[in-house]
Amino acid sequence: MLYNFSSDDLFRILEQNMDATSMGWYMGKLSSVLADKSVRTFYLAYSLCGSKLATTPLGFPNDVNTSLSDYLRLKNANVLELGRIHLLVKVLESDKEFFKDKVSNLIQIADTGELETFLKFLVLLPNAKDYQFSAVEALRTNITVIFDAISLNNPYPSLFFNEQQWNQMYLKAAFMQRDLGSILDTDKRANQQLVRIISDYAHERWAASREIDPEIWRPVSKFLNDDLLNDMDRLFTSKNIQENKAAALCCYQSNMNEAIELLKKYPDLKNQVENGSITWDNFKD
Repeated sequence: MLYNFSSDDLFRILEQNMDATSMGWYMGKLSSVLADKSVRTFYLAYSLCGSKLATTPLGFPNDVNTSLSDYLRLKNANVLELGRIHLLVKVLESDKEFFKDKVSNLIQIADTGELETFLKFLVLLPNAKDYQFSAVEALRTNITVIFDAISLNNPYPSLFFNEQQWNQMYLKAAFMQRDLGSILDTDKRANQQLVRIISDYAHERWAASREIDPEIWRPVSKFLNDDLLNDMDRLFTSKNIQENKAAALCCYQSNMNEAIELLKKYPDLKNQVENGSITWDNFKD
């Protein structure tokens, strides 16, 4: 579990944000799920939260764990989502052996909103790695909100995806035109195979006279070679200023002397990268 948050940590936030009527219903359903150990009761409770709990933004107690509150803020969590994820954490704490497979099966039976919550907060579950299969299955979707739930602003892929799974996610995010800057730990998970895939993908797009998100090049820096240097040269001479900036960042952050020499041909870009005016966080501004 990320940072070892417990159901009690989640509940302290939940009880501050639920009205008495909603809390009464929720606690009743939770008690039934824990007592009955019924698959139907569990799935029904998870689903019914959608009609019983509000979607208002969360407020946080002053003494709440800041790592937890920061993550919930990052994900724009609301009362409904926190109620559902608390339910999952609570049942897994209660009887992991019984509920683990039932929780995993949400990938098959949940509707879009229910599945989005499950994936967004997957990292908060006890033994979160147990749900790697569900997370990877979510990459197959063409439903944007579902793909975004697992891929954007979510630490789960970086923590638990293997190289092939990570690369699949990154390329599909580019193909679906998602915000690549919202994928966490891109630099950390950069790898030689991904760099090859990025270059091949770019060449296919260029051959078809189609645009490509310049941010896709971010993982390339530490793996530049002669072929990729030709790609950088093309980016430098592009009429798209964002592609110019991407090339400058890749060359500056590389360990390749030839890349540094190429960057020197564009002193304005070189100076902006050196003084921090151009970074991966702001290069699209």
